[in-house]
Amino acid sequence: MKTQYITNDQGKKVAVIVPVKDYERILEELDELECIKAYDKAKARKQEFIPVANVFKSIEQKRKHA
Repeated sequence: MKTQYITNDQGKKVAVIVPVKDYERILEELDELECIKAYDKAKARKQEFIPVANVFKSIEQKRKHA
């Protein structure tokens, strides 16, 4: 990846320029990392599973009473 730096008057790096292709790849990788972190967080939680048939029954009952 070819990068360019923007510096202030004192020569301190304050920004970076990266090629668009590399920037888009970085964004995709960050998005994937966020998904992995969310998955890991969800797996670590104590979860209670409800059979799908019970969920559909509950939905139908709520529709009838609405």
